[in-house]
This record gives sequence, C-alpha cells and structure tokens, in this order.
Amino acid sequence: MNADRWTRRRVVGLLARTAAAAAALPTTAACDSTEEAQQQPTTPTASRAGSGTPGREQEASGTRPLFLGTYTSVEGGGKGVALAAYEPGTGRITGRGVLAELDDPSYLAVRPDGRILYAVDEREDGAVTAVRLSDRKVLGSRSTGGAAPCHLSVHPGGRWLFSANYGSGSVAVHPIDASGALGERTHLVTHSAPLPGPGQRGPHAHQVVTAPDGGHVLAVDLGTDTVYTYRLDEGAGTLAEVARARTRPGAGPRHLTFHPGGRHAYLANELDNTVAVCAYDPRTGRLTVGGAQSTGAGPSGGTGTNYPAQILVTADGAYAFLANRGHDSLARYAVEADGARLRLLGTVPAGGVFPRQIAFSPDGGLLFAANQRSGTVSTFRVGARDGGLRPAGEPFASPVAVCALPL
Repeated sequence: MNADRWTRRRVVGLLARTAAAAAALPTTAACDSTEEAQQQPTTPTASRAGSGTPGREQEASGTRPLFLGTYTSVEGGGKGVALAAYEPGTGRITGRGVLAELDDPSYLAVRPDGRILYAVDEREDGAVTAVRLSDRKVLGSRSTGGAAPCHLSVHPGGRWLFSANYGSGSVAVHPIDASGALGERTHLVTHSAPLPGPGQRGPHAHQVVTAPDGGHVLAVDLGTDTVYTYRLDEGAGTLAEVARARTRPGAGPRHLTFHPGGRHAYLANELDNTVAVCAYDPRTGRLTVGGAQSTGAGPSGGTGTNYPAQILVTADGAYAFLANRGHDSLARYAVEADGARLRLLGTVPAGGVFPRQIAFSPDGGLLFAANQRSGTVSTFRVGARDGGLRPAGEPFASPVAVCALPL
C-alpha cells in the first residue's frame, strides 16, 4: 500500500473528529499524508519573524515571497498557508507569519498575474479556496465535488482553475472571475475506466495540468495507471476526453512535467519507483509513455522503499530534477535529443526527510524542496552550466511542509 493512499484515509478520519474546531476558523485572515506527518521528528531551530505584508515589504528589502502549504489536521501541523520570504542571492528563508488560516492547504498555485493564490482543502468534502495576496483576504471557497483534492493548477489564460480529487478519482473545473474569485464548478470528470491497477481499489487523480499548447488538459491518475488527455472548451469550462495513455501495470503515475519544446514530457511513477519519457502530440493531445528509467534510488542502494514525488525541468530544457521520498534525495538528469531522452547524472541529499514537492524560483536560480517528515524547506542553487544542486542557506523550519510556492 503506498504512503499517500494510506495516509489520505487517515486524513479523512482526523478531519471528521476535528470538524467542530475547523468550523471555528475565521473566513478571512490578516503546496499527502497523515501517517507521514505523524512521524515528524522535532522541528529544527530556524529563524522566524513576525507577520508582514506579502507585497511591498519583500520588494523593499530585496526579498521575494514564499508561500508554504501544510496539513493542519495532524499533530504538529501548520495553521494554514504560511507566508515567508527568501533572498534570491543567498537562498535564506525568513518566516512572515500566516497568509490565511485554511484547512489542509496541501497544494498551492497562483494566477498568472501573481495577485491571487489558490489552495486545495484536502479533506473528505474537498474544496478549493482563493486568497488575494495584496491584503490576505479570502475570496471564498468552492466545492470540488470530490474527496481529498491534492493538486490544482490555473489555465495559462487565467480564467479556469483545475483540481484533482485523489480520494474520488475526479477532476473539477472552476471559473475564475475578474477579481480572482472562484465561481461554481462548471464540470466534474470521474475516471471510471480503465479498471484500477494492481493493489488499487479505485481511481486516484493525483495531478491536473495544461499542456504547452494551451488547448489540452492532462490528468495523471495513480489508481488507474493512466494519463487522461482532455480538450478544454474555454467558453464553457468543460473537458472532453480525447486520449488515454497507459503506464506499466502498477506503476502508479503521480506527476508529469512538460519539456519547454512542447513535444515531450516526463512522468514520475510513485509505486514502481521509476520515471518515463513521454512523447506528446500537441495537435491531438496524445501522450505516449516510454520505458521505465531509474530514479537513482534503486534497491541496490540499500535505501529501502522509495516513492518518487515531483519532477521538474529547467526553463531551457537542459536538466530535469526528481524528488525521491524514502531515499530523501533529489535526482538530476541531463535532457538530451531535444527532450526525447533523460540521462541520470546522480543524486544529492534533499536536505530533509521525505521531500514531497519541489519548485523553482521564477528566475530558475533556486530550487526549493518541501520536506514533509522533517518539517523543513531546503533551498538549493541550480548551477547554470551543469545543473548541479548546491545547498543555499540552512533548512527553514515549517510544520509538515508539503508545498513550497516561490514568487
């Protein structure tokens, strides 16, 4: 049984027991697993500061905003979406308080104009929430129509929000109005076929992302070992399935990222500890999954079970990086043949335990890793010439850190 699936069941139970407390949270305020969170060691000491505004203060001091997602329903969890700041030159992170007190905001995204943040509420009655960054005002929440949403993304046009319901294996679409607030759901697609993969009891949508062509939306489902491609009707906010790509049985695909050339993508498979290069046809939206490749965390290394989490590719398409949970490392790949090939270059320690999610700074010079079990966010400088990762500053303490979103 994979770690995220087991723990999401535990999240549901804990949320039911804490519903009364959650109801008392204010509606306004001045980035997977309960089991994983409960195994947190004592949070290491790190610099923390009082609250600040997420806009001008950072610009005036030469820092940039960093938003952190967490689980709030577990012992030692966070209070909602945390606000921090980072120094682009040194990678040093400083705490700035809480952006908004939300329930289990385990994944975060921002509108293209950078003014509105969106968060999943990963609970049994899943929801998505919009927060205006200029004054931290919560613009409201909308139901996703499913259970335990664990990922969301904004369409490049800024008019639609997509979310993936892990617990119910469905994808939701919400409209975004001019203010950045969310409207009522316009579509809900449930992955009812093919049949669940080995050891799975049902579909588990883990990610939903827009392809570089802008017209296709891809949903990665760990439970059915399938990546679904949908064509988006940008007027109605509906999804029409146009293709399916099957992985190896039992692979458990988790996260997909596209090469900037738009004709290849890279898939992290959580359950069989592999990655795969995929060919992509932007005309039809069809994805073709290639053979299994190493994560750099194989059994021969004596590392025990490894669960690949998120995979990223640099803006120039030269290097890709994979977060390895269990091995607690970041794998580095050279991207070759115009995106058609990955060559493993090696791994480096993640700087924490169980790196759940990784993200680049906007300029690509820094990489952040949210380490769930150690409750830290580690920062690395990305080498411009070789893509090498070098620690930048000390890990920052953040309770049950599961998502880092730098702006």
